[in-house]
Amino acid sequence: MRLQHVRLSIFPIILLGGSLSATGVRGANEDVILQRLLALEENQRRLEAQLAERDARILEMEQRLGVGPGAVDQLYSVGVTPDGGTDAADSPRPPAMASAKPTGEFGRLNPGGGGYRLAETPLGALNFSAWTYVRYLNQNGLDDNYTDSFGREFDIDIRNDFQVNKVNLTFNGWVYDPDFRWLLYTWTSNTSQGESAQVVVAGNLKYRFNDAVDVGFGIDALPGTRSMTGTFPHWIKVDSRTMADDFFRPSYTTGMWSAGKLWEDFRYKVMVGNNLSQLGVNASRLGDNLDTFSARLDWMPTTGEFGPGRGLDDFDAHTELATLFGIAGTYSDEDPQSQPGEEDINNSQIRLSDGTRIFIPSAFDTDGRITEATYQMLAMDAGMKYQGFSLSGEYYWRWVDDLKTQGDIPVDDLYDHGFQLQTSYMFMPKYLQGYISGSKIFGEYGDPWDTAVGVNWYPFRHRLLRVNGELLYMKDSAVGYSSIPYQVGGDGVAFNTNLEMKF
Repeated sequence: MRLQHVRLSIFPIILLGGSLSATGVRGANEDVILQRLLALEENQRRLEAQLAERDARILEMEQRLGVGPGAVDQLYSVGVTPDGGTDAADSPRPPAMASAKPTGEFGRLNPGGGGYRLAETPLGALNFSAWTYVRYLNQNGLDDNYTDSFGREFDIDIRNDFQVNKVNLTFNGWVYDPDFRWLLYTWTSNTSQGESAQVVVAGNLKYRFNDAVDVGFGIDALPGTRSMTGTFPHWIKVDSRTMADDFFRPSYTTGMWSAGKLWEDFRYKVMVGNNLSQLGVNASRLGDNLDTFSARLDWMPTTGEFGPGRGLDDFDAHTELATLFGIAGTYSDEDPQSQPGEEDINNSQIRLSDGTRIFIPSAFDTDGRITEATYQMLAMDAGMKYQGFSLSGEYYWRWVDDLKTQGDIPVDDLYDHGFQLQTSYMFMPKYLQGYISGSKIFGEYGDPWDTAVGVNWYPFRHRLLRVNGELLYMKDSAVGYSSIPYQVGGDGVAFNTNLEMKF
């Protein structure tokens, strides 16, 4: 709402009042009419003062969030905050339930990927959003076989195909109290169509006590690495992480967590969950110790923010230097039963640095196998953004110890470390972006690495729809599953292009 709109609505009343007083219609008392007009003017002044105060708060929110003018105004009127990697402390608080009123503007597309508003009442609100991408993947530049660190040879199934790689349908909103939010989503990985297609139906509930304590229950990402705090459209390249990031990170599980703002420049998230990745794992296969923990702390010293979703690029072109420093740690006791199968969505199997999954029989080319292991991982990252340029780096350390085994294996523990770097630049603001990424793993069973160069084209000058093209080189890849362009053991060049959309 704009102040001038309110002023214009009062003018006809003033003119009508003047006309009535001038002509004496039906004998109206001029003093009474004048008093009513004066009361209307006084109410108008109070309303303008309230709206001016509101506009000032909205402007402050927009500056802190790094979004364009009007974005927070639209979110504020919806009464819900969209999920997608942004902590509660980064989102504007909706109005109190007592003052929440349906506006009747249903079907409006909200900014920032908030989707369409389907319903809104004084007791709740409902939004719908979706994101998907279509990928062409060409792996003909890879060798068709590889040899692991134990001298065993394996074939690689080279791909050259089109796929609707992911479809995510999300419903979210609030009920009874704007601080009590809910999220339900369907998440598919369609690299296999039909009966064997992978589908996840999940969600969570959250309640925000204040900016420092926002508690959630349900499915969510363990905050063990930078990439686990957000997703498209805030990444440089959809969901194909660098090799090192995919190798070291945890994944998604059921649990409870708290997130929020500790101080003006600090954000945190802590979570306790079932295991490193519950995707594809039945409840009956989980251990009974509830011993998966993950936490992350972000510090943004220069501007107090790092853009929407604290993303990896500077699509919004910061006019001041924005900086971020983060640290994260994850601990989990794992066993073969608590790990997903090879082809499940966001597979996060603990692997050796040559790609061998540690829980499979004969993993070390002996008659022994690991039956239980403790996973510990530390990650530290830093990033900066300025006038369309971004640079981010992250270092990882991973320890796998407390091994319980059947038979003989040649190790008592495992230690790996590595890093990733990503940089991007908007050559044409909000239209054409280029990026370079790379990572390397230093492991006991090989030192694989990767590098990529790519471009992002935003045909409508909006970050929610883009065309991505990327040339990727991998050397002895330590990761690989159907929804990413990597192959375990992959050596050579792969190309992929994606049409990515969110609303």
